[in-house]
Amino acid sequence: MDQEIGKAFDFSLFKRVLAYTRPYRLTFMAVGLAAILLSGFAVLTPLIVGEIIDGAIKKSDADYLWYLTLALGGVLFAQVLCQLCFTYFANWLGESVIKDVRIKLFDQMMGFKMKYFDNSSIGVLVTRSVADMQRIGEIFSQGFFVIVADLLKMLVVAAVMLVINWRLALIVFAIMPVILYATRVFQQAMKKAFIEVRTQVSSLNSFVQERIGGMKIVQLFTRESLESEKFRQINAKHQDAWLKTVWYNSFFFPIADIVSSITIGLIVWYGGLQNVTQVNAEEYGTIFAFILLSGMLFRPLRQIADKFNTLQMGMVAANRVFKILDTESNIADTGDVAREDVKGNIDFDEVRFGYIQEEEVLHGVSFKATAGETVAIVGATGAGKSTIINLLNRFYEINSGSIRIDGIPIQDFTLASLRKRIAVVLQDVFLFADTIENNISLRNPEITREHIVEAAKQIGVDEFIESLPGGYAYNVKERGTMLSSGQRQLIAFLRAYVSNPSILVLDNFNYYSAQTRYD
Repeated sequence: MDQEIGKAFDFSLFKRVLAYTRPYRLTFMAVGLAAILLSGFAVLTPLIVGEIIDGAIKKSDADYLWYLTLALGGVLFAQVLCQLCFTYFANWLGESVIKDVRIKLFDQMMGFKMKYFDNSSIGVLVTRSVADMQRIGEIFSQGFFVIVADLLKMLVVAAVMLVINWRLALIVFAIMPVILYATRVFQQAMKKAFIEVRTQVSSLNSFVQERIGGMKIVQLFTRESLESEKFRQINAKHQDAWLKTVWYNSFFFPIADIVSSITIGLIVWYGGLQNVTQVNAEEYGTIFAFILLSGMLFRPLRQIADKFNTLQMGMVAANRVFKILDTESNIADTGDVAREDVKGNIDFDEVRFGYIQEEEVLHGVSFKATAGETVAIVGATGAGKSTIINLLNRFYEINSGSIRIDGIPIQDFTLASLRKRIAVVLQDVFLFADTIENNISLRNPEITREHIVEAAKQIGVDEFIESLPGGYAYNVKERGTMLSSGQRQLIAFLRAYVSNPSILVLDNFNYYSAQTRYD
């Protein structure tokens, strides 16, 4: 966590985030222009109001009052229009950036080795892909551009104050170090608090997803009360992390309000005193304009502190997402063989492998399977039967030895062509929350409904599918929970069958209803 705190606002990291805005340069510039215009229009409002008091009301000039009122209305309308463009396009830019980053992240995770997923929490990866992405989008929609717009407004306001009355300006500037110091302390405290918040959000997501996914085990072994207690503890840590941010906010914003009120009081006191003593008497419109301008100077400071929190959370989220994007855990896809006429001769030669480097699962395994031959690999649980399947598909890289198909090392095949020629029916069948048809074809346009129905009739499962509500359009829900384990395995076998592979692998598969064998 300390490392993340140190990089919560890393300029190099921020530049990397900004790089994703390059395809949207025009929008980026439009938002920047809107921020500049907002600064100008914001300052014009108190100046016009001051002139209305001193130049029109005080001199009883009705025509000038009407002219200034129209000017004020025009400025306010232009300000609303700029604010609308600023808000819409800043949010549009943020959503466009997270769309691009999320696609890149998903593509990166799709190519990871199985070992990466073995060692990673699914809940954390979901958090990175969803919640953290929204935080990155808020860097633009609620963080960076808002901060830039407020800083511009503050600079313009400070310059205008010095021009129209440097004495009153000095009073305002004398108070600013207090609020600047409070803002700095607040930012540092919130930086640490938000790191803790993101950590607890990830832990909460991971815990909930795991327990919902394993609810059957929880209930079978009557662990409901135990898991509920664990959830209460994790939820309490999550609550404490958020309450810490609330605590810091509860201190900072009242302090900012008090300082702002003191500044207004000093402006009124000094301006009023000058008028009473007739020494450097200030115009009433100038005093009123300064009250409005001081609010414009201090209010952005409060907003900057608040928006900096958003920026901090976005940077923390970006740091975590980029860690995944920078992870090198992909199977090397350097092969150039992409054959369609694979016969299916398999040759394992002195293959050694272990999921942990020092603990081998396969100790020099050698065997051959000839095309058209049915080979059964029998062994105790944990002997490495499923491991052989994983290695054949290159989900993991072997430690030593060689695996060949038709005499060609599997590393020489492109990953896509290798896996396309091998179909696996796993013991633990996974079905998507989709129709039976889509779970069989996996949305491959080359596999038509007619092809699926014909294959189902050949292996004797068409009647079972047609008996379901909607037949092939029946939605099996998440992980196929609407079907029995046996029915899910039949669907998985049909999925493998229609892909017309050169090699069919059945992992602890029991299949009794089909009357034909796979050739």
